[in-house]
Amino acid sequence: NVFPCILSINEIYGSTALLPTIMAVLLSERHELSVQWCIAQVYFLHTYASAEFCILAVMGYDRYVAICNPLQYHSIISNSKTGKLALLAGMYPALVFGGFYSLTIRLRFCGKVLPKMYCVNMELVKNSCSPAPYISIVGLVLILLLIVPQILLIVFSYAHILRVCRKLPRESQRNALKTCVPHLLSLTNYSIASLFEIIQSRFNMSHIAIEARIFLSLYFFIIPPITNPVLYGLGTQMVRVTLLKLFVRYQMLPTLLAKAVAVASV
Repeated sequence: NVFPCILSINEIYGSTALLPTIMAVLLSERHELSVQWCIAQVYFLHTYASAEFCILAVMGYDRYVAICNPLQYHSIISNSKTGKLALLAGMYPALVFGGFYSLTIRLRFCGKVLPKMYCVNMELVKNSCSPAPYISIVGLVLILLLIVPQILLIVFSYAHILRVCRKLPRESQRNALKTCVPHLLSLTNYSIASLFEIIQSRFNMSHIAIEARIFLSLYFFIIPPITNPVLYGLGTQMVRVTLLKLFVRYQMLPTLLAKAVAVASV
């Protein structure tokens, strides 16, 4: 399927904007990041996060068509339609966030410390010397624009999927819902991570241990890119067989080590 590939490409894009910068800051002597690169990182990370949710919404629509209109799937989700949906998922967050981003880059910054391991828009606004109370309001509107349409599309898709599945035989229900499990797990994982990030950026979290806050921040950008290939790969027999072999091998490893120690002691 094309959409899991697009999802992986977007996650590579987000990870590339985050991890090399973190490594460079940790390995440097001053542990600082320039304002210019910090502002650039804001754009990369926010467009990655927004595009991720858009792609997951499009994947929900793809599952809806595959289950509710299986005979017309290839005519509805044609190659040209797939390209348009992929372009929409990438361009919509870039354009919507781009308008808000143009307000951020006009600010003057007097603060030097961000309570995160990477740059996010709200923390930059808090470090601004320019009075900009409207940015917080515009930011809330931006969140609604980047979340509500996608949620509506996902709810629409799964409402129709459940309606159709109720009319199918039990075996067909299992097969249909099985194709939705990776998407639902990815969506749940990413939604929880997004909720953590929104709460941290909007509310005072100083009462929570700094280690927990760092973990929740990195969870948003690290865990979904790691788990999604596994979730979608488990649908492929070759991947399942390879993982099973690795599991059996590591299960047998303690026994083999014990036998080696026993032989060596003799």
